[in-house]
Amino acid sequence: MRTGVASGDRGDIGRRVLVLRRRWFAVRLDGRSVVVCAVLAAAIAGMAVLALMTGSYSLGPGQVVSALTGGETGLVHDIVVEWRLPRVAAALVFGAALGVSGALFQSLLRNPLADPGVIGFSQGSYTGALMVILMVNGTYWQLVGGALVGGMATALAVYVLAYRRGVHGLRLIVVGIGVSAMLRSLNTWLILKAELEQAMAAAAWEAGSLNGVTWNQVIIGGACITVFLLPAGMLSRSMRQMELGDDAAASHGVRISLVRVSLIVVGVALTATVTAASGPIAFVSLVAPQIARRLARTAGITLVPAAFVGALLCLGADYLAQHVAPTPLPVGIVTVVLGGGYLGWLLFSEARRRL
Repeated sequence: MRTGVASGDRGDIGRRVLVLRRRWFAVRLDGRSVVVCAVLAAAIAGMAVLALMTGSYSLGPGQVVSALTGGETGLVHDIVVEWRLPRVAAALVFGAALGVSGALFQSLLRNPLADPGVIGFSQGSYTGALMVILMVNGTYWQLVGGALVGGMATALAVYVLAYRRGVHGLRLIVVGIGVSAMLRSLNTWLILKAELEQAMAAAAWEAGSLNGVTWNQVIIGGACITVFLLPAGMLSRSMRQMELGDDAAASHGVRISLVRVSLIVVGVALTATVTAASGPIAFVSLVAPQIARRLARTAGITLVPAAFVGALLCLGADYLAQHVAPTPLPVGIVTVVLGGGYLGWLLFSEARRRL
């Protein structure tokens, strides 16, 4: 372990960082990023308690804390631990995974519009899971497998179609948008050909919903996401060096092609795991990395702040989805509204900057 001033990463010169290094694994802790993450963690804790308190059976903060620490039994314990906590935990875990996935793609493609949903990977994961639902009415493990296969196949197709003496960010995004449109049409056709009950369930799930999420899905999904986050952390240093350009990264010994493919695989795996449990939750992976970068004031994309912002966004959107309308809404509807507004602002600001 050593403490020092960063010297090799663009935009971080003169900033105090703590580097925890253990053989092949290294974690950079920027001072401002640590403060930002601490503030976000406090906001997440407050939002989680509010979500656990609010519902048709209202509770006080003391009851919630007591139930979480084992001091409550009976109805209060069941409401907090068995009914509401799985949904809150799912929002936090899945939101963090989407934030990291978006950060990986935006750093890799050096484009703030590089989102798994925009470039078709989320649609591919949804197509794979949808086929499992409609054909075999599979278990959650089978949904995860179908979503992974669909997402990886889509990533491979987009990568191959976009390859012209290398893969450039804008070309991959344009190809991904086209593939996403084709897959969306395929998904619509599959739903129209399905039985009525299956079609209604699949259509509701397509909006992205945490309704009915169980501890089993949270535990399995959380375990898969944890496994996928480990290589993301291992690749973060190479990812930051690649933001300086492929030539500069190669001069530091980074194996560009291997790292690029590895980042795509990890990003797709994170997105597919979330999609298998809740359907495609749109725009969280687009918005979270950019908000995190602005809060931490870093030139490049950082994974940990993006995970915290993603968790807070998903939890806040799910709270609004449950309580803003007379009937609970899928969380994906709220994230589309918030993310669409952010996307419009981002496009407007980019257009003004280039004029």
